[in-house]
Amino acid sequence: MTRRVRRRTCREREGKVVRGASRVVSAGPEGEEDAAAVEVDWRALPDDTVLQLFARLNYRDRASMASACRAWRALGSSPCLWRTLDLRAHRYDREVASSLASRCGSLRRIRLRGHEAAEAVLGLRARGLREVVADGCRGLTDATLAVLAARHEDLQSLQIGPDPLERISSDALRHVALCCSQLCRLRLSGLREVDAEAVGALARCCPLLEDVAFLDCGTVDEAALAGIHSVRFLSVAGCRNLKWATASTCWTQLPSLIALDVSRTDVPPSAVSRLISHAKTLKLICTLNCISVEEEQLHNPAVFSNSKGKVVLTINSDIFKSFETMFPVVDVKEHEFFNQCNWSHKDKIPGDTMTWLEWILSQSLLRIAESNPQGMDGFWLQKGTTLLLRLLKSLQEDVQERAATSLATFVVMDDESANVDPARSEAVMQNGGIRMLLDLARCSRESAQSEAAKAIANLSVNTKVAKAVADEGGITILINLAKSMNRLVAEEAAGGLWNLSVGEDHKAAIAVSGGIKALVDLIFRWPAGTDGVLERAAGALANLAADDKCSLEVAKAGGVHALVTLARSCKLDGVLEQAARGLANLAAHGDNNDNNAAVGQEAGALEALVQLTSSQNEGVRQEAAGALWNLSFDDRNREAIAAVGGVEALVALVQQCLNASEGLQERAAGALWGLSVSEANSIAIGQGGGVAPLLTLARSEVEDVHETAAGALWNLAFYSGNALRIVEEGGVPVLVKICSSSRSKMARFMSALALAYMFDGRMDEVALVGASSDSSSKSVNVEGARRIAFKHIETFVLTFSDPQMFSMAAASSAPAALSHVAEAVFIHEAGHLRCSRSEIGRFVSMLRNPSPILRACAAFALLQFTIPGGRHAVHHAGLLQEAGAGRVLRAAAAATTASIEAKIFARIVLRNLEHHQLGMST
Repeated sequence: MTRRVRRRTCREREGKVVRGASRVVSAGPEGEEDAAAVEVDWRALPDDTVLQLFARLNYRDRASMASACRAWRALGSSPCLWRTLDLRAHRYDREVASSLASRCGSLRRIRLRGHEAAEAVLGLRARGLREVVADGCRGLTDATLAVLAARHEDLQSLQIGPDPLERISSDALRHVALCCSQLCRLRLSGLREVDAEAVGALARCCPLLEDVAFLDCGTVDEAALAGIHSVRFLSVAGCRNLKWATASTCWTQLPSLIALDVSRTDVPPSAVSRLISHAKTLKLICTLNCISVEEEQLHNPAVFSNSKGKVVLTINSDIFKSFETMFPVVDVKEHEFFNQCNWSHKDKIPGDTMTWLEWILSQSLLRIAESNPQGMDGFWLQKGTTLLLRLLKSLQEDVQERAATSLATFVVMDDESANVDPARSEAVMQNGGIRMLLDLARCSRESAQSEAAKAIANLSVNTKVAKAVADEGGITILINLAKSMNRLVAEEAAGGLWNLSVGEDHKAAIAVSGGIKALVDLIFRWPAGTDGVLERAAGALANLAADDKCSLEVAKAGGVHALVTLARSCKLDGVLEQAARGLANLAAHGDNNDNNAAVGQEAGALEALVQLTSSQNEGVRQEAAGALWNLSFDDRNREAIAAVGGVEALVALVQQCLNASEGLQERAAGALWGLSVSEANSIAIGQGGGVAPLLTLARSEVEDVHETAAGALWNLAFYSGNALRIVEEGGVPVLVKICSSSRSKMARFMSALALAYMFDGRMDEVALVGASSDSSSKSVNVEGARRIAFKHIETFVLTFSDPQMFSMAAASSAPAALSHVAEAVFIHEAGHLRCSRSEIGRFVSMLRNPSPILRACAAFALLQFTIPGGRHAVHHAGLLQEAGAGRVLRAAAAATTASIEAKIFARIVLRNLEHHQLGMST
């Protein structure tokens, strides 16, 4: 009998609202509130409805709700709510057990994780406990298991795995047998030994024992197992030291054996044939991933055909047809295959067998997915994926969760690089797996939510699957899970958002759905020790911060403070790397928003990033250097970074990273490039030993590395002392090589400018007395270096010269001719360079230099910096006008001693200035 929820309704009078009521207001067509406002008094809910609400909560939330009032406190202690208890998702120890003990008198089934939790079960005082399911119990000892059995004599089912029970011996098995005479099911994993005495004790003392599984055990006494006459379902999957001649002879004598699982063993085909021929009651043998059996079946497909209605399941079997052969009287559709309700039969054998088979399949498929043996692609694509998705609909909770875990596992090819097999992940999608996993993620069981979210996260590495997840509403589901108070659920949900946020199409959807705030809240909700949650949340925020609009939302939601908090206080490398990456991305948008300045102004941000450049982890150093590089584009940040020791730290980093990854080399050089815009920083970098390692990086064959190093050297060369150091350290040949052979136009351009700075005459005075006050400068041939530099500067400029086009432009006064030249010679990346007043003044001075090569180089540079559409073109045009450059440019354009290139470039710069002046006047 169902009961309808009773609600009290009344009209709102005099602005008063009933306490404890929820007010529901409907709006009319004009948007006006309905006069009759419905108020729901939750205290008036029927008791059975409240009990159903309690039943859907974990024990912590149940306790919180029970504290609402005296009536709910009484209901919250009802025995029907405490018959089963799942403690895997929360901390469970003796203290928690003591607080729960008063409610657990009727406890019958418990699920837990960890050997500490197993030890704490004793504190529940649940003498009537019937079933224990535990995982993660690698540290479980004989003593704990023996006491657990002694305190719970009515135990009927004991399952511990899949982690190996390395500290459990046959002594503990004997104690279980002696204490638990009602035992029906015993499933244990990874025992070192299962000897004859322990098995004999089980046979003598447990007459009801019908389901036995010793998985991945070192040794098992095969002959002794034949003494357990009550056993109907037996699994020795993963046991590699069995004597198959003995086993296949003895096990045929088991009078009740219905199904046998020898998956992942070295069972020979002859043993399987013997069992089929001689075991009278045996109906099913599972041999998944048994190499010898599969090879025999490949060469002789009919090897097990004369099986008298018995079935041998291999990875190539059609399980549905096999079960039709076993139980022809049961009519079940294939899509409802793993629904035990459809296998009800008067002798119970089909239903019991199906229940056992689901468990066995989920175990073996997970183990196969974890080991990822070669040659399994065909199985996963043709049968394995469908099997896992069918198991996802099982009525057994642990089977459901294990299927989800397998889906999360079998698609991953490489954990380190997060490489996901595209065919496998898309097979899940094409068979409707995304909707199934999302439905499972929305159930009330936190353990299922966690495993489903993990599978969704891993599958979402594939962009096609990520789109399907988003289209099916997965973003909202993951955001809701990220708000969970269960750490494992929140962690896996954050991982899903991390992977989804890689796609540009999904960033905005995550932001609109409230994902940014949920991720920021996660960082503040969990302590620093929960590295999984923090790394995933920070990684997702870092991805979102890479988008211009989303970066504003990240900052608005408190993301800057959250990431800086992690960078300052966390000790875990993965978290620190993602936090630094997030700050780098927030600061990467330049003038588009204020995040760059906001990060720099956040208390402790710059100090933390500078400190991270000395981390032992290369990924952390790389992201910290990248963040400092981006932050150094802001004038205030640049000086603040130097004030907290940033120059010294980055010089040390660039000295240490010469044999490191290309990414770290690029970012370290880039950070020095950004800081060296300042005169004081530039001089400090030169005096601190930054020139030599930058020249080493400039020799790199990697384009990004030598381009960034060239940019730093260009800034450093502006100051005469640094220019001489570059010459003394052998920098001229390095810059010449970049100038002449780099595939990067930007690298060639900046190296040419560095050479021009070095030899425009300002270094000569310093060269006479040495670059350093201690007169320790090296002896160099400055004049020879000058000749080499000028030769390659000229060659570089001439590479942009087209004699025919330039002649036409020289002869014509039409603006179109100059426009064609400007378009041909413009280096688009140069439009992002921003020069100071003193740098622009130096180029103007070069236009007066006696050297026609320097005049041509200066005109070429000014063309790049002022071309319309350049990011800082208006800024540069204003500086040129302040410097009175028009007269100098006209003189350069008319000089008889100037090359045609210098004249044309000067005319284009004049045209650019006129364009900008006209734009400002309008």
